[in-house]
Amino acid sequence: MSEGKETEPKPRLWLWSQYFLDAFSWIVAILLALLLRYELDVSRISWLAALSVMAVAVLTQIVAGYSFSLYRGRYSFGSFQEARLLVVVTLIVAVTTSIFLFVFINQTGIGRSIGAIAFPFACMFMAAIRYLKRLYVEGKPRPDEAAQRTLVYGAGFLGNSLVNRMLQDPHSPFFPVGLIDDDPAKKHLHLSSVSVLGRGEDLPEIVRRTHAKVLVLAFADVESGKVREISDAVSGLRVRVLVLPPLKKMLEGGFADFRDIAVEDLIGRRPVDIEVERIAGYVTGKRVLVTGAGGSIGSELCRQLTAFAPSELMMLDRDESGLQATQLSISGHGLLNGRDTILADIRDEHALKEIFNERAPQVVFHAAALKHAPLLQQYPEEAWKTNVIGTLNVLRAARDAGVDTLVNISTDKAANPTTALGHSKRVAEKLTAWMAQQTGKTYVSVRFGNVLGSRGSMLPLFSQQIRNGGPITVTHPDATRFFMTIPEACQLVIQAGAIGTGGEVMLLDMGEPVRILDVARQMIATSGKDIEIVFTGLRPGEKLHEELVGYLEVDARPLHPKISHTSAKTLDPALLEYRAWRQRCLDEAGGPVIDLESSIADDDPLAKGA
Repeated sequence: MSEGKETEPKPRLWLWSQYFLDAFSWIVAILLALLLRYELDVSRISWLAALSVMAVAVLTQIVAGYSFSLYRGRYSFGSFQEARLLVVVTLIVAVTTSIFLFVFINQTGIGRSIGAIAFPFACMFMAAIRYLKRLYVEGKPRPDEAAQRTLVYGAGFLGNSLVNRMLQDPHSPFFPVGLIDDDPAKKHLHLSSVSVLGRGEDLPEIVRRTHAKVLVLAFADVESGKVREISDAVSGLRVRVLVLPPLKKMLEGGFADFRDIAVEDLIGRRPVDIEVERIAGYVTGKRVLVTGAGGSIGSELCRQLTAFAPSELMMLDRDESGLQATQLSISGHGLLNGRDTILADIRDEHALKEIFNERAPQVVFHAAALKHAPLLQQYPEEAWKTNVIGTLNVLRAARDAGVDTLVNISTDKAANPTTALGHSKRVAEKLTAWMAQQTGKTYVSVRFGNVLGSRGSMLPLFSQQIRNGGPITVTHPDATRFFMTIPEACQLVIQAGAIGTGGEVMLLDMGEPVRILDVARQMIATSGKDIEIVFTGLRPGEKLHEELVGYLEVDARPLHPKISHTSAKTLDPALLEYRAWRQRCLDEAGGPVIDLESSIADDDPLAKGA
């Protein structure tokens, strides 16, 4: 019992003071009502009766207010929720006093209308007290002198909430000195004494005038193009640009949730709306095998697939360290002693057939591949062995094992290919389409561009170059690429397996292409170092601007807004001929993008699709 008494919350002084102020408001309101009722003739007022009416009003106020939690601290002081409740409680008090006057009319000698006349005055007085107190509370705290002068871009709901938080927290590291908004209607708007100083185009001048050190983007879903525009506008002004987390996290957390602009913000990737029911239908309870499970894409695929509860997840790779890392991320251990990890090379046709026949997978995600274009351009035979013959080995093993669904992961470089990598992945797409035609099963290919953060990709390379002190190497100042985060790429790969039909090539929407130079500059700015950028020139076969849709390919999106459907020409494996393929790779490296299909003679061994 003693413990219970110690932990029982005590009434707070300000709640009681709030009640006494409300009671005082009723006393003043009734006095005004009496003066108005009797036209300022105080001699006609029965003061004893008046005191009894005031007592009834005061007692009813505390009973009704406490019953409706008005004096229990459950509502923010001066909030709209409290204001609505205040009107209800005040109305109850007015009705009660009117009933009292009606019942005891002969004893009081006071008009029955006093309660009705006093009601609006009481509401006004109580609301005024709350408003004045709110002004005092909000105006008193200010960040200390160490707080950084901050501009807030966006004068909407988020901007208003942000400015209030900055001003009300005396320990805030940010002090708002102005607002930026592109809406002309908000030109002279003031939010908590902070005014809108101009539009985005005025940013450099406003930064200089206010001596701001921080710019916070108060947008719910800021577009990547807008982030790049703002970042470029303040470039060189020594202004730190911060973005907000999602609204839910912002409301739950503090100022530590603000973060610097990331490359993802410049690229503009957003969460994908996955149709969980469709995915659950072809993955849940099924035996699923992922090739290349030790790589960046393969490992994330495995992690996401576990959420759909397959009956068995088989992770296949020739890289034992990669397999161990993937197993560790999923199961919490890297013992490599279970049936979930399979050490094998997709170049080994015999080993693959044995594994597929023994383990009988029902769904296969083929992520194993060689992907570095410049290296494969020097050693095209390796691209042929892994990306072409290795894929064919997987397809044949899947056919013989009766696999129902196979998703072959391709690349945007397969669209109008000009490199050994692009040509090898293009052939893999056509082999997949041919096998889908032969089996009648859902064998599809999925094509997307560069994946942010994948092993050996541009971002880790830039990060390492920055750590080494530079320079950052960029091929061309105008070169652009499509980008996608690893989780988003894997989400759409899984989704494609649910909505694709046999032989299709699914093109994942990569958003707008991003200039590589902009990414390099942003990473340098974030690092705070002075890093040189060196242009190395386009490499053999490298395109200035990548494409997702190839020549004569359609861009239809019948089922998912981020997945286009097109068809791939089939290629009979009997027509594969390495020397002709290799010669085409060498001939077209660095050349113009042309109609590859019509440029080959009909008697060429690859004329039917490679």
